[in-house]
Amino acid sequence: MGRLRQLILFAAIASPSLALSGEVALHMTPIDDMKAVVASVEPAHQLVARARIGGTVTSLKIKEGDEVSAGAELAVVADQKLFLQMQSVDQRIRGLQSQRDKAKTDFDRAQELLRRGVSTKVMFDQSKTALDVAERNLSALQSDKSVIEQQAAEGSVKAPGPGRILTIPVSVGRVAMPGETIATLAEDNYILRLQLPERHARFMRAGDRVEIGQRGQNTDDGASRREGRVRIVYPEIQGGRVIADVEVKGLGDYFVGERARVYVTTGKRNAILAPKSAIYRRAGVDFVKLASGAEVVVQTGDAHGDAIEILSGLHDGDVVQTP
Repeated sequence: MGRLRQLILFAAIASPSLALSGEVALHMTPIDDMKAVVASVEPAHQLVARARIGGTVTSLKIKEGDEVSAGAELAVVADQKLFLQMQSVDQRIRGLQSQRDKAKTDFDRAQELLRRGVSTKVMFDQSKTALDVAERNLSALQSDKSVIEQQAAEGSVKAPGPGRILTIPVSVGRVAMPGETIATLAEDNYILRLQLPERHARFMRAGDRVEIGQRGQNTDDGASRREGRVRIVYPEIQGGRVIADVEVKGLGDYFVGERARVYVTTGKRNAILAPKSAIYRRAGVDFVKLASGAEVVVQTGDAHGDAIEILSGLHDGDVVQTP
């Protein structure tokens, strides 16, 4: 019987499950006080494509949601009056070209007669003046034609920058006035715009770290949060709220206006942090084991590195066992 007891004692000492565990004393630790607020996805800059001339929208080459590059043609605005003016200018140019050709012929004849000595210098000067006037009139009319051509070219509405089409407030066949909005675009760079109560304004600074929850607001896992940085805090308080923009990567597939949960620091508070290894779950309930061997039910909060905040169940100075 004595031999059997020795074997049992040796097995108990060698077993990992019965090996002595470590002990950790828990104390109140200052941590960032994180508050959850709702932010909306907004473009860092919103671009507007406008009509430069008045006329009728003859074609739309885009639809909502399209990705466009800078300078891409979005729509065409045509003015029928420009076409009629172009026809009139072309006819006048042909008439002035005929006058210029006749003046050139008269000048060549007067120059030849003057060389032979059968014409006067006055007649030569008159023909030269007539040629100069005809050429200048033709040049002025060609400049007028270039102006009309430029106006017609400005009927092409181009994207002022790269981005995604948000709205198209016009349709084909509609009359557009100069400066009227043809399309609005959101730049590729998206930000989160959040609003904080006025009492938290003194804690918010540009460059502060924030945490962004999972897409959707039904569930949130602290371990899967992403990190962002406060880009700018606007100096004006509107409706008792301070507005700030947050930069975070990976917002390209979000909808403009989509809401996201953001956790911001609003100061410091004291909390009890326990090692993750000291917490175990049984029957859906979290437990820790004190140094005395007693099991205590705890309510856990957010994770902070390798530790988890204990909301209830433990007190400052408690000693817990870790494997």
